[in-house]
Amino acid sequence: MPTSASPLAPRKITVLGAGAWGTAVAIALAARHEVLMWGRNGGAMQAMAHARENSAYLSGCAFPAGLQVTADFDTALAHVLDTPEAEAPLLIAACPVAGLRPLLMQLKPHAISHIVWLCKGFEGDTGLLPHQVVAEVLGDQVAGGALSGPSFAQEVARGLPCALTVASRSDMLRERVVSTVHGGNIRVYSCDDLVGVEVGGAVKNVLAIATGVADGLGLGLNARAALITRGLAEITRLGIALGGTPATFMGLTGMGDLILTCTGDLSRNRRVGLGLVQGKALDTIVAELGHVAEGVPCARAVRALAHKLGVDMPITNAVAGVLFDGGTPKAMLAQLLARDPRDELS
Repeated sequence: MPTSASPLAPRKITVLGAGAWGTAVAIALAARHEVLMWGRNGGAMQAMAHARENSAYLSGCAFPAGLQVTADFDTALAHVLDTPEAEAPLLIAACPVAGLRPLLMQLKPHAISHIVWLCKGFEGDTGLLPHQVVAEVLGDQVAGGALSGPSFAQEVARGLPCALTVASRSDMLRERVVSTVHGGNIRVYSCDDLVGVEVGGAVKNVLAIATGVADGLGLGLNARAALITRGLAEITRLGIALGGTPATFMGLTGMGDLILTCTGDLSRNRRVGLGLVQGKALDTIVAELGHVAEGVPCARAVRALAHKLGVDMPITNAVAGVLFDGGTPKAMLAQLLARDPRDELS
């Protein structure tokens, strides 16, 4: 694939965010590139620099020599902004959806040409997808894209194989991300269906909560398969209503990410469902996770959006009922089983 710099040449990359996924991506890319990871907590960043690992989120995953860390925002930006465009630097936002707008506001005064984000979900207050938030804050002149797909941070940080998709309407940005990130044990595919990729990455977290509930209730593998399959139908209906391409939902960021998040023991959202069956309060579950479970705020946003668009999403509605309306896991199951039969493809 053509690009402005050799795919073999080390590039300068800044990762804005030092959580589990941001750190995992930084570790993976630092094996081949010069990566600077920024985090706003000065004490935490100093501890990482000293220990050469992120013990809070990815204990035991050592930093490669190519990974440096900083708590200074200007230093982090200078790493890529002072690099000529011909050398194809890469700026990656690795914050949760709730932190995307504040981060973009920090970036707004700077002359950035592009940005890639790793977050999956809808913004809580506005119901916007990440690319819509980026357009609102930075404008359409900045090339933006989502890097998404079935990927647990712990496995990526350990160097295990994974496949991702970069979605952008910018040919330049897709080429830059593929030539930079693709390599080693990471395969990167590209597409221009930004809406479809973001919807798949967001809604699968809600379905993972439902699957955790089913697993916690001991409903068996048949029920899990049914939930995943009907969940994919919900994702597809919403995605098409928002302008996504149907084929996208059968790919890595649709079916692939859904299967991983609904079945993997490392899935935070699945663990939310398991905790609900155990009778734990939602606040307790989230606190015990120690990480963001995007499916929780996403369930509220997706339910509201589906209602507004007239999209039928019974599993999402049932999950939101348990999370926010005082429903119980058993009542959620009864609600789904009591639905009238219908044509599978309608």
